[in-house]
Amino acid sequence: MQDKNTNGPIVVPWDYSEKAEFALLHAIDFAKALDREIILVHITKWENDIALNVERLNLKAEDVMVQYGIRPSVIVKTGNIFTEIKSIVSECNAELAIMGTHGMKGLQKFTGSWALKVIAGSKAPFLVVQNKPTEADIHKIVLPLDFKLEEREKLVWANFLTQIFRCKFYLCYIENSDIQIQKRTQANINAAVKYLESKSINYELKRLDGKDGLAAESVDFAESIGSGLIIIMTTKNLRFQDYVLGAAEQQIIANEAKIPVMCVNPMPDK
Repeated sequence: MQDKNTNGPIVVPWDYSEKAEFALLHAIDFAKALDREIILVHITKWENDIALNVERLNLKAEDVMVQYGIRPSVIVKTGNIFTEIKSIVSECNAELAIMGTHGMKGLQKFTGSWALKVIAGSKAPFLVVQNKPTEADIHKIVLPLDFKLEEREKLVWANFLTQIFRCKFYLCYIENSDIQIQKRTQANINAAVKYLESKSINYELKRLDGKDGLAAESVDFAESIGSGLIIIMTTKNLRFQDYVLGAAEQQIIANEAKIPVMCVNPMPDK
């Protein structure tokens, strides 16, 4: 398992909303801890709107410089947010994208579901936030583990984060009555333990009841211990119905506890 070695900027999709402001505040904290650049990205439908938005974002960047001592760069492009944001993340070789989103109540469920469409397939992980930075303990990070092989890919980000925050990781899992699924889940647990121990990273195994499913119970557990972050893998090859009906990770991304969620996309098949 190869550790990450990206030193790229932090991308923040910007739509002038309160949620985008929350994402920017998180980005400022990460940028200062990592000594990284921030890029504010706005996608518009019309070419005629580019100049106005560049002006508005530059004013915002100046305000951030005055308040926080860091001046974001600005990118404004026309196009579709579902493709352009990922394209910019790739072109900039971004280390991380931080995006604000709503929860899943009422019409916001639609908003939350399409947040996943922005995230899926990105080369950099997305940190999805619903609130401004709080006093929640970022040193406690929850990693749900299931049977999928790509689950192991998020461990390199555990190693990355612990170098900044000196974290303790909680490996959450549920037992499955299907013998093959349980064997594969246990293999992922064993791989995770081996990797974390090889890096001298503090961790704890947590078997959940499984009655409400791994996603819901991982969020409940994270809230119970005051966790400041959950790290998940997105589903490989998401289908249209996953966006509409809600993939399992969507339930975690839009959690009612408003815990930030880092979404790591599986590497493309070789």
